[in-house]
Amino acid sequence: MAETAAPKTSNETNLSLRTSPAALLRAAFETGSVHGTVELSEITFLTMVGLRVGRDTDAGQRIASVTGGLPATCGAVSGTGDTSVLWLGPEEFLVVAPLEAHESLGGDLIQALKEALGDGEGQVVDLSANRTTFELTGPRSRAVLEKGCSLDLHPRQFKAGTALSTEIGNIPAVLWKTGDESYRIFPRASFADFLGRWLLDAIREYASPEVP
Repeated sequence: MAETAAPKTSNETNLSLRTSPAALLRAAFETGSVHGTVELSEITFLTMVGLRVGRDTDAGQRIASVTGGLPATCGAVSGTGDTSVLWLGPEEFLVVAPLEAHESLGGDLIQALKEALGDGEGQVVDLSANRTTFELTGPRSRAVLEKGCSLDLHPRQFKAGTALSTEIGNIPAVLWKTGDESYRIFPRASFADFLGRWLLDAIREYASPEVP
């Protein structure tokens, strides 16, 4: 007798119904990447939470206890475990966490942040559907970004662990250098297709056998 598949849980159903902003480019990212040189992918459905709170207020300290800290200076990133907090302004931060942290999949991060804010002055806003995440890795990843990013991306200036708001290919995005040769890019969902195609075009020259 054939086995009957177990019914999907509500969390599995929620995830199966979601389509990422750059889903149509998935195959193009795979074929357009130059393995060992520069590779492009989309990290789908990360949990993102916008915070507006004074870092040194009581509410800010309560929120910091949930996130593992709030960064103090421009470009800084703090956090604990799989949860990171990116500095966007003196009282503005972006929390980035795994998809499992979202309440639609049974996570409690957003609710914990709201409870930590309490009646304090500030905001906790679910931005998970507002942006997507591109990951660019490899020794040529910086050269690709330099084609359309005005930041000084030299390692002495833009160190691993730095995140800044900028424009890439004239598209507003948050750029986070996660390692010596790896970056995460957070464009708004409505710009994901355009920026994804721009990055693919910027990568194309490195597929040529003439490029050392």
